[in-house]
Amino acid sequence: MIDADQTRERREVYFSGRVQGVGFRYTVRGIAQRYDVQGFVQNLSDGRVLLVVEGAGRSLEAFIAAVRAEMERYIADLQVTVQPANGEFTDFEVRR
Repeated sequence: MIDADQTRERREVYFSGRVQGVGFRYTVRGIAQRYDVQGFVQNLSDGRVLLVVEGAGRSLEAFIAAVRAEMERYIADLQVTVQPANGEFTDFEVRR
């Protein structure tokens, strides 16, 4: 039986607020290095930042909580979508 905490998931997180031009993406990449997660973070043309990340459910929760704690002064809102992981990522990167 597979432990539910180890089931791989995909999270798509849209951060809004003052999240561009403050080192948000590079801070997220630094935080990602402390967790077993793969994916990317990217600025969007509408001023939001998109985080797409895959990993075990517990790791994803801890990773997103760490991002929120570190960058809370810049985040006005976030929207999270949970999906099954598709395994397309091998590392974590900053995209333009």
